[in-house]
Amino acid sequence: MNAPDQRHDWTDANQRLMVAELARIKACMVGESQETAIATADKIRAVLSSQSAIDRLVDCFDLSTFERDVLLLCAGVEMDANLALLCATTQNKPLQTYATFSLALASLEEPHWSALSPIRPLRRWRLIEVSDEASLANARLRIEERVLHFLAGINYLDTRLEPLLKIRGVAKTLAIAQLETAQAIFEGLHERNAPVPVIQLLGDDRDGQADIAASVAAKLGMQLLILHAEDIPAGVHERNAFAVLWQRESTLLSSALLIECHEQENVTAARLAEDLSGLLFIASNDPLELQRSTLRFTVNKPEAKDQKHLWQQALGSATTKLNDSLDGVASQYRLSAQTILSTGAEISSAINASDKPDELLWQVCRTLGRRQLDDLAQRVEPTSRWDDLILPEHQKLVLSQVASHVRNRLKVCKEWGFARKSARGLGLSTLFAGESGTGKTMAAEVLANELHLDLYRIDLSSVVSKYIGETEKNLRKVFDAAEESGVILLFDEADSLFGKRSEVKDSHDRYANIEVSYLLQRMEAYTGLAILTTNLKTSLDTAFQRRLRFVVQFTFPDTEQREAIWRSVFPDTTPTRDLDYRKLAQLQVAGGNIRNIALNAAFLAADAGEVVNMVHLLHAAHGEGSKRERPLTDAETRGWV
Repeated sequence: MNAPDQRHDWTDANQRLMVAELARIKACMVGESQETAIATADKIRAVLSSQSAIDRLVDCFDLSTFERDVLLLCAGVEMDANLALLCATTQNKPLQTYATFSLALASLEEPHWSALSPIRPLRRWRLIEVSDEASLANARLRIEERVLHFLAGINYLDTRLEPLLKIRGVAKTLAIAQLETAQAIFEGLHERNAPVPVIQLLGDDRDGQADIAASVAAKLGMQLLILHAEDIPAGVHERNAFAVLWQRESTLLSSALLIECHEQENVTAARLAEDLSGLLFIASNDPLELQRSTLRFTVNKPEAKDQKHLWQQALGSATTKLNDSLDGVASQYRLSAQTILSTGAEISSAINASDKPDELLWQVCRTLGRRQLDDLAQRVEPTSRWDDLILPEHQKLVLSQVASHVRNRLKVCKEWGFARKSARGLGLSTLFAGESGTGKTMAAEVLANELHLDLYRIDLSSVVSKYIGETEKNLRKVFDAAEESGVILLFDEADSLFGKRSEVKDSHDRYANIEVSYLLQRMEAYTGLAILTTNLKTSLDTAFQRRLRFVVQFTFPDTEQREAIWRSVFPDTTPTRDLDYRKLAQLQVAGGNIRNIALNAAFLAADAGEVVNMVHLLHAAHGEGSKRERPLTDAETRGWV
């Protein structure tokens, strides 16, 4: 409660100290005794709660006695009208009410010419500016406005840097792994006697990287500011100017810097890092090669166990209303600690008041996950459920096992220790193989509904690129976003993307094989459910087939199954009359074709103002046969009308 009063007392004392210091400068300029001013300043220093602004500048920038007084002289011209007039009188130039270097050399104690050299602190750190109007000795000296305000006790981020930098507060809660990393960095900094190294935070957790950096900075009595790498000036001169301003600001504000960079800005960030000193963090997916001393730490999104603990903290008493959804959410989604904490705080009241709290939590997480993938893939709204899926019992059993593996992944991999044995092969890559229309996409929808997960179809045309290396970059974006979003990935016609590697005859073959190899690695490392569909199972690379957890063969439906499909294909609200499902089942078509025929028949009936009957279905069936270039036989449609 005393902090505001203490700050006010310091500001008042600091300003009185500046008055005493300027009085000393004026005495020095006219050749009078400085003892009274020095004694007054010493008394004020004795009661200051912390170091005065001018003394801090002297210590931080290692100013000599003469440089200190030059800075005070320039500040006094702005603060004290009498001192400005004294400058004009001393130089015998009535209009020259400003300081020059020749005036400082002639009037101040312990003068030295090097004070204004570009490598000395006054100009190196832009504490003062030298006008280009005349020679160096007679040029006007002006104190930087930012430094002037600092001497007056007003400390703020330089307005030239303010649009580029963002203050990051200290998070109230960190995941256990993040706390351990922050402590390791803190201890690593204290163990080194060499200059402060660059701290590289590598991984996919942007929020976690910033939280760790802010935590370490706070332990060292500093605040953290964040710079996005895309905002770093590209030109050499502009970048050098930024580096100088930042290093001055980091001293005045006691701040550390975190550069957040994406892959394409790594080079720019590395160049800036070489020009900076002090505590610097760099957050990126991959390491940057620097000439400076570097410490590297991996910061990925919290593991499932940590995520569950964070949800419990965030939801508080609302956790008791949930059943097993916390385990499912923690294992399926990869969210940052801050996302979990902020989301949990927002929805805790709603969960307490909800009749279906588990569904509410799942829906919120699904909404969070969509932010990443909506621009990279096509979201499929799943409408099919188990009752809609007409398959042999064995295939349904395998699909049930797929769902079971997703639900119990946290328990088996983490709690039962399979993840500690090996991180490879823990993904759920599943192949759906069979002819077109046999239910592969419908089965994916059923799993999405069963698991309360979003289903995204990967558009191969937007992923595969003719440019070398671009396909891998596109796939990386998809998989990285999918890891965080907790979605089911659906690769339709996967044989075109996951085909067999060919014999290398030229550079195109080599890079095509690299694409397939990269896909194999990502599929094996992907922790979510990825479903691949193909009409040509034999076209898939054998190494890829070995990495599949499940293979479901979708067979062409027999007569009994076709009849079941016909009975379920029409919605309850569709008007029908005299439909003979046994005769309809004679038609040798798959479920997808049956749905097309039923839909087209419904349009024919609606246009004729009639209810759907066998006549409409016959016309629609012939149309489907023509589309498939396979005319219907008399045996297939005998007795329909």
